[in-house]
This record gives sequence, C-alpha cells and structure tokens, in this order.
Amino acid sequence: MPLTPAEARVLGHVDPKGMLAFLSELVAIPSVGGNETPAQELVARWMRENGLEVDRWELDLPALKAHPAYSAEIDREEGLGVVGLLGEDRGGRTLVLNGHVDVVPPGDPGRWSFPPFAGRVEGGRVWGRGALDMKGGLACALFAARAIRESGIGLKGRMVLESVIGEEDGGVGTLAAILRGYRGDGAVIMEPTSLAICPAQAGALNFRVTVRGKAAHGCVREEGISALEMLWPVHQELLALEARRNQFVADPLYAGYRVPFPISVGTIHGGDWPSSVPDRVCIEGRFGLAPDEDAEEAQEAFRSALLGLGDRNPWLRENPPELEWWGGRFLPARTSPADPLVVALEGAFADLLGRQAVAEGVTFGSDMRLLVREGGIPSVLFGPGDIRGAHGSDESVSAEELERVLRVLTLTTLRFCGCEDD
Repeated sequence: MPLTPAEARVLGHVDPKGMLAFLSELVAIPSVGGNETPAQELVARWMRENGLEVDRWELDLPALKAHPAYSAEIDREEGLGVVGLLGEDRGGRTLVLNGHVDVVPPGDPGRWSFPPFAGRVEGGRVWGRGALDMKGGLACALFAARAIRESGIGLKGRMVLESVIGEEDGGVGTLAAILRGYRGDGAVIMEPTSLAICPAQAGALNFRVTVRGKAAHGCVREEGISALEMLWPVHQELLALEARRNQFVADPLYAGYRVPFPISVGTIHGGDWPSSVPDRVCIEGRFGLAPDEDAEEAQEAFRSALLGLGDRNPWLRENPPELEWWGGRFLPARTSPADPLVVALEGAFADLLGRQAVAEGVTFGSDMRLLVREGGIPSVLFGPGDIRGAHGSDESVSAEELERVLRVLTLTTLRFCGCEDD
C-alpha cells in the first residue's frame, strides 16, 4: 500500500542517527541484572525530555514475590518501573511496546574486540553488552514515539512504552507493569528476531538435578561410587528425552529448527576434595517447552525419565536423582496470525521493505508469556539482530536493521492505533 500523507510526514521525522547516539549511551551503562536503576533513570529522563507522559515508580518487590506468576534468579533489593505514554484514547487501539534494559554479565573482557560497556559504534554496528539483547530494540520503540510526537500527527489510540527490568531472570519488570494496570490491544516485544515476525514463543523452565554417589579416598576409588560417573547415564537420558520430544514437531513456525525445544545443561558443580571420590554432583539447566504444551505434563515427563533410569542402573534405583524446579519460569505463548496486530505489522513491513516478512516461532523464553497469559494482550516478537549473537562476547547489532525496525514500528503504531490526519 502507498503511504498516506500523514504516514509519510511522520516517517520524515525518523532520526536513526539520534537513535544510535542514544543507544550508545544506554549500552555504556552496565545494567547487569540487579543493577538496572541507572539505565532506567536514563530512559525515564529521555522520555520526559521528549514530551512523553512518564510513570516512574519503585517496584514493590515483596508484593511481586507473592504473585503466582513471579519468578527470578536474582534477589533484588530495588527495582524501578518506567512507562512512557503518548496519545489519548480517541477511539483507537492501544499498542504496548515492551523492552528490557537488564543484561547478562559480559564474561571475560579480554575476549571482546571493544570494551563490553563502551557502546562503540563502528563498522555500521553498535557494539557492547545489551546492544542486541535488547537495548537496541528498546531504542527503536523510543524513537518511533519521538517521530510521531515531533511530526504533530496525533494518535487516535495510545502508545505505551514499557522499559522493564529483570527479563533475563524471570520478568519481574513486565509483571510489575501489568499489575500496575498497563494493558493494550496488542504488544510488540522488540527482542532480536532477525526482522522475523514471531507470534509464537517457546517456554523454558530452570531445573536442578542432584546425583548422589558414595565418598571414598581416591587411592581406593573402586570402593566408592563416583557421582560424576553416575551423572553420565543421567545426561544421556536427558539427551534421549530431548530427541523424543523434538522428533515429530509439526508446527510450521518451527520448521527451520532441528531442535526447537532443547534441554540444555548450563552449570555443573560437584565434589569437595581432589583426592576424594565425589559423593554429589549437581547440574542446572533449562528445559524447553513447545508453545501449546502444558508445563506440568512436561515436568512430569522429565521426572519420569529420570526415575526410569533405576530400571537399568541399580545404584540410581536405590539413589534416584533429585529434581528441583527453580528460578526463571518462562511459560510458552502464542498469538493468532490473524490478529490485527500481526496484520498491521506484516503490512507495515511489506510496504516499507518491499517484501513479505518471515513468520516463525522463537525457541527462547521472553516476557511475551506474561503479556499474553497475565495481561491478556495479543503479543508478537519483532526486533533487530540475531539472537545467536546474544549472551556472548562481541555482542553487536546492525545499524541498518535498527533503522528498519524503527521505521516499521513507527508505521505499525500509526496503523494499529490510528492517526488523526488520515
């Protein structure tokens, strides 16, 4: 579709250079989970300076911890909620744009080409921890709002910009925004999707499995039972369970993934002395869920697989692995591809970029499940960059993709919310 005069006018106010400068400043704040307040203060200040109505509040962490949907891996002492608002309800829809400022630790700085919190702009990319996941997407949303406001074109509906904390470890910031009353007719979460429009999100549950052995002096190790050796059949069973769960995935949104719902072990701890046979080894990881899967049924299948080891291993029959579910609980979510938000986003993408967007599901957890399940808001993920570049060294995002997402979000907002000069 050709752009209307109002749409062309708003897009003429898009400022990709200003967005890159702001993103560089935001990336330079080391907002590792639990220390997000300085980044939130910067976002709140930017919102005020650019004419948005700003709601800034201290999170009531004790009350949030009591909510059934609460999950976290970090015990925070403080947290700040920040929401910017543009437009009023004049018969249009309300669109929520949701992005998180918390980032994972950068690891060894020596493995980075640039300092992880330098916010360096080089070679057509923004470099640094959080540039991709997902301060870049948040910056796109903020500058979409600025373009609309500076154009003088009024919205018939409302734009709700949520800058949240705690997404990486459970979603406390988005849960807080929902409980504060922020709802919408649709929501876009600007996680890195390589510009794919993603109406389905897999789930992920944190697990902890403890394997017991029998301690002995290392000089007579055959008189003990090594928990490390007992871990081997446990891990092999988890790989077999993963293979069974991913063997017949019929969902076309996940056709491009060989293992869309993985079981991944992330940490291993065990033993207490070099010359002792270890009597305990503990592994922690994440258990992938399909978008429409019942979490409790999946957990039971996981538990049954571990208990089934006792049929083949006498030690594990007498000393079954101990299973705990802890920390982040990212339930899956899905939105209909016929939802007005998906249609508006696909149309804006096609009209601006001259091609149809790829539609697929994502295998990672996100705050989409809170927006859908707790907020009742049809939601999609759409953002710049490839998730494969997140959580590693040399994290970066393309300036070209940032600009494309900025323009698509701007046009989507105009069409979804409605604009007064149409």
